[in-house]
Amino acid sequence: MCKSKIQAFFRKLKTVFGGKGQRKNLGQNPRNNYEQLERENKLVLSYLTVRKIIGILGLLFPLILVLGSFILGHCCNIQISISNYYHTNMRDVFVGYVCTLSIFMLSYKGYDLADRIVSALTGIFGLVVALMPTNLKTDPITGLIPQCNIWCNVERHNWIGIVHLVAAGLFILGMAYFTLFLFTKGETTPTPQKLIRNKIYKISGYIMLACMGIMIVFFALPDSLTAGLLKFKPVFWLETIAFVAFGFSWLVKGEFLLKDSV
Repeated sequence: MCKSKIQAFFRKLKTVFGGKGQRKNLGQNPRNNYEQLERENKLVLSYLTVRKIIGILGLLFPLILVLGSFILGHCCNIQISISNYYHTNMRDVFVGYVCTLSIFMLSYKGYDLADRIVSALTGIFGLVVALMPTNLKTDPITGLIPQCNIWCNVERHNWIGIVHLVAAGLFILGMAYFTLFLFTKGETTPTPQKLIRNKIYKISGYIMLACMGIMIVFFALPDSLTAGLLKFKPVFWLETIAFVAFGFSWLVKGEFLLKDSV
């Protein structure tokens, strides 16, 4: 009995991480297989529930970090970026959420090889974001490190912060790919609700790309031009907008909203 349970467990792992079970008895036309693949995805990992959880956490993630640091860490100000919450008492929450999302990305098979490659890379970039923290930033008004921040030796290795910044950008781009290209796939004869969902996915993806583009421009500008804006925490708010768009698209994908009529 015990041996059969262990064998069943490893078969499930092989199904999830090896992509097996998603390509059986499919027709010659890949476009006609989307519905079957979608059904199998839902069966393998209860994807509808997972998508809802990912969406809710995406919407609430910035708020959880801010309120947690205010209430539990006595931080009087919002951090300069979401990544900077690694250096607060919310470090475990930040790392835990990003790692959870990254592992889900690594297990997400999508519809074809391109989807699996992008989801795997997105998961890897996410793990790099979680495990290689950003450099600790000083308060833009006082020029000092806030007392509620936790010191981290990453400042002794500046390259870690650079790797984090690059990985964070690629992570957001990977998530934008999901909303723009993967989520919009589906039925060959989409329902009216599906057409509306596709528009929401595209809007969410474009919002994420716009936030990413603005941040790139912001980082590229000389300090003399951006110094006055730092007190408004533009990076934090742009990241928050991107997370809200990301979370909302996953809620829609999880059929929390605009579910097809049975």
